[in-house]
Amino acid sequence: HVQLVESGGGSVQAGGSLRLSCAASGRTYTGTYCMAWFRQAPGKEREGVAHWRRGISIMYADSVKGRFTISKDNGKNALYLQMNSLKPEDTAMYYCAADPLCTYCVGGNCFLPSRYTNWGQGTQVTVS
Repeated sequence: HVQLVESGGGSVQAGGSLRLSCAASGRTYTGTYCMAWFRQAPGKEREGVAHWRRGISIMYADSVKGRFTISKDNGKNALYLQMNSLKPEDTAMYYCAADPLCTYCVGGNCFLPSRYTNWGQGTQVTVS
């Protein structure tokens, strides 16, 4: 069982940038996992933001395309989310999630929360 710990959230003005990190603890190597970033704003459902499939493919939600970049450092067992040109509507709790099975998915199926068995505690991003 891998534990995920997010960091890097904070408060920024619109147009600013933040870089979120997700560290996988323990000796579990996540290089073969599918991983993703999700977010959840108050009163809204959790939504997928970016999906990483073992470096083979990357997918973004339409709302963040061109502004957010997901990346992974297998050597550090860490996942990142670079967020640029932030908007007030990006305000949410951001979660890192891991899917050890990494079964094939297309489109919105890659953002089904039920695919992911490991979740971090979240890091808050506030854009004003």
